Amino acid sequence: MSALQKLSQHIRQKGLRATLKKVWKLFVFSHQELLWMERDLVSPIPPYKLKSYPPLQVVSITPENAVAFTRYFGDRVETMAELAREGHTGQMHLDEKGDAVAFIWGAVRNYHDRHYYGCWFPVKEGEFFEFGGELSRGYWGTSLSMDLQTELWKAMHAQGCDKVVDVCEWSNVPALKLHIRTGYQEQGRIMNIYKLFGRWRFYRETRYTGSRLDALRKPERSPSPASVA
Repeated sequence: MSALQKLSQHIRQKGLRATLKKVWKLFVFSHQELLWMERDLVSPIPPYKLKSYPPLQVVSITPENAVAFTRYFGDRVETMAELAREGHTGQMHLDEKGDAVAFIWGAVRNYHDRHYYGCWFPVKEGEFFEFGGELSRGYWGTSLSMDLQTELWKAMHAQGCDKVVDVCEWSNVPALKLHIRTGYQEQGRIMNIYKLFGRWRFYRETRYTGSRLDALRKPERSPSPASVA
């Protein structure tokens, strides 16, 4: 399909305004806001309702076993091996066939994300930077999204860390809600990423007060009149 055909199809499916907005972001200017979040490694996760999943094996990622990503994350095999060679702590969850169905990473030193955002994320002593967490589609909506994190927290706590920090795109509402359910707190910092003409990137950190996540929290249920003493 040619570029013109893809553009025409997108206009039919999404409308002209949405298409122009996407073209502007891709080829002219875009702005991403990454909210900094943090959490201790020992407080229990609040109760949640997620589907269970079949037993999986948790394995540390190494350059030698990164081939396990071939089936569900075929385009990440070399990236996974590269991150392992750099000394970051990675864990993958393997199904009964030995295929990786989920993975997550932790860095105890300043992390240069050259694979996606292209910027540096500073890491303080005693904390680690969590990144790259992903599940294959068949495990979306399961409690693996929680176990994926807690297993890494255990490993990093054993390395002497007492806090996890990460960033989450302001436009990624499902991921923000996952952070809320997992008990993360906002740091009041934002990493701003600006992209110009699809080529040049600029970075700037800003701060805010209050909470930007309150609007996403579920309102607490008020007791019914009959239950009020």
